[in-house]
Amino acid sequence: MEIFIQQIVNGLVLGSMYALVALGYTMVYGIVNLINFAHGDVMMVGALTAYSLFRLLAHIAPGLPGWLTVIVATAGAMVVCGLLNYMIERIAYRRLRNAPKLAPLVTAIGMSLLLETLAMIIWGRDYKVFPSLLPSKIINIHGVVITPVQIMILVLTTVLLVGLTLLIHRTKLGRAMRATAENPRVAGLMGVNPNMVISAAFVIGAMLAAIAGVMWYANFSTASFYMGFTPGLKAFTAAVLGGIGNLTGAMLGGVLLGVIEVLGAGYIGTLTGGVFGSNYQDIFAFIVLILVLTLRPQGLLGERVADRA
Repeated sequence: MEIFIQQIVNGLVLGSMYALVALGYTMVYGIVNLINFAHGDVMMVGALTAYSLFRLLAHIAPGLPGWLTVIVATAGAMVVCGLLNYMIERIAYRRLRNAPKLAPLVTAIGMSLLLETLAMIIWGRDYKVFPSLLPSKIINIHGVVITPVQIMILVLTTVLLVGLTLLIHRTKLGRAMRATAENPRVAGLMGVNPNMVISAAFVIGAMLAAIAGVMWYANFSTASFYMGFTPGLKAFTAAVLGGIGNLTGAMLGGVLLGVIEVLGAGYIGTLTGGVFGSNYQDIFAFIVLILVLTLRPQGLLGERVADRA
């Protein structure tokens, strides 16, 4: 039972990071029906930007407390990723809104490769190690081990998800987003600026991805130019699992996917008699994606929508 609870905790931590990235996918898709496959690489840019800011702050303010250094670096990464995603939407996607669906999809894949290449040029191929800025003492609760970083991830993710829900349902910008998602032309007639709303969705999604990138960096202690590819695909799977276009579904899908992946990785050796090991954990995300697309394409909380002529 202790091992099972430990796996659940690890799954919740991993799923929290997936959920933050999945929210960016689902916000953009819900408004403009675009799957931004470059979103995982925005997460990567956030992590590597934080790495650069860690080094800069260590040089100009060596006496700064570790937790404050992380906060400042994360805030800087959010700004950089927000501006980056705004430029991506403004330059690459805006002109393709009325194009055939294949055009923005190919553009998104190309943008992903471009970001990875630029990151490799700027930060190099080497893995960047997370500096010793946060407490590393392991907390043991009745046999279940958790670190202060993992606690921070769970708490911060919960606060962000609640804040985003309030933003969408209780603010003027949130109402504008929901109106634009329903019908951009009618929303424009009612005084909403669809371009501003879509850009805001890209920026907010990028900021969440930046936080997820720093979390990933802190939890796994390394970052690289290629780190966003697999988490990006898994976050997309989480969005599809929950019902892409549904914010609550993205949150649920991210957490469920993290738990499924960790439990699968933890027990795959036992279930297969030692034939497969935990290094096969990535297959569970894609098995989930195949099953969802086959059995329930609209996702757990999505609604089936009829095709319109």
